[in-house]
Amino acid sequence: MTRSVPGAGSAPEAGRVPGPEARTCTDQERLARAALSRVAEPGDEVVGAWLRDMGPVALMRLLTGRDEPLLPAVAGKAVSARRMAGYRIRAAGLDPAADLAAADAVGGRLVCPGDAEWPRQLDDLGDARPIGLWLRGRPSLRKWALRSVAVVGARACTDYGAHVATALGAGLAESGWVVVSGAAYGVDGAAHRGALAVDGATMGVLACGVDVAYPRGHTELIARIAERGLLMAELPPTGHPTRSRFVMRNRVIAALTRGTVVVEAEYRSGSLVTARRAQELGRVVMGVPGPVTSGLSAGVHELLRGEAALVTDAAEVNELIGRIGELAPERQGPVVARDLLDPASARVLDALPARASRDTRRLARDAGTGIDEALAKLYELQSLGFVERHGELWQLAQNSPASRCEPRGGP
Repeated sequence: MTRSVPGAGSAPEAGRVPGPEARTCTDQERLARAALSRVAEPGDEVVGAWLRDMGPVALMRLLTGRDEPLLPAVAGKAVSARRMAGYRIRAAGLDPAADLAAADAVGGRLVCPGDAEWPRQLDDLGDARPIGLWLRGRPSLRKWALRSVAVVGARACTDYGAHVATALGAGLAESGWVVVSGAAYGVDGAAHRGALAVDGATMGVLACGVDVAYPRGHTELIARIAERGLLMAELPPTGHPTRSRFVMRNRVIAALTRGTVVVEAEYRSGSLVTARRAQELGRVVMGVPGPVTSGLSAGVHELLRGEAALVTDAAEVNELIGRIGELAPERQGPVVARDLLDPASARVLDALPARASRDTRRLARDAGTGIDEALAKLYELQSLGFVERHGELWQLAQNSPASRCEPRGGP
């Protein structure tokens, strides 16, 4: 059964760019931002500050002009000549229209700040917000992001981590959440597969172009996410991943979602970067505990000692980031027959040893009751199958519910 997901019903057809009502960014601005996505690295706050001050069209004109551009200082510091030369080298000879056409060929599009589809929570990143987001998939990014949660963790996860991530992905998707992760090996892939297994919604945030399958071992998974969910990237088509791009990708995951769940992570894990950035942005951070002897859970446990909340399943995640009243079920152990006894009956039953008999007088003394009350309680216990009588002595029944609860001492 297909799950109800925000915005799914209003998504454009595959391979089509949203209509004019969803595109408030002008064609010139879109072309300029497409070009700038090749000029600047993800999260470049220098370019972000220039964009804020002068807009994408004016910035590209300055970077591609014949004269040396006179660009303003950022945070009171002038940009070095070497860095400026790097921007100009990258800006020369770009063909952003070809990039937009390449994205369209695989059912993609470029969403820019100001578009109706742009998730405004990304603006919390300030000058480090994406220049634009290249998308591949039918759904509306803004609508899906409204009820989204990140599930991240170790690439080389344990079987335990993979099991938990899959269960979280499935449980959250069944509750109407969009499961967001990085499409990497380990926890990321398990979370995506869990959501897809229940026909749920999932988004993959890539550190490469949306037309690039990375890692290659996840080619089929990434194709399924593009077909049934949404892929997004800051890099234009054919963009390749690097270590720094993976790190910067994590800030988008943190800002886009309502909360981040870390399943397994070592001390030096990129997942902890995501979690700490989410904390800085005021998002809810959660962690799944693991064995204290496991290095793959050490980073999660460090988070749990700080501001992260401990969660064990989708219901507990939903309680923390869902709507008011979406509470996890109360956790308690199984109810056994002796739990239903009144206090006096329970004391009399406790006075009976596991493998010996007692007379009524001694039972009354050990239970702290009168003889008449002890006798009345013993008859009640006998009718319930807890005890049996042999002459003047009482003992636990052979198949007494009490004998299946907890061991007792001898006489």
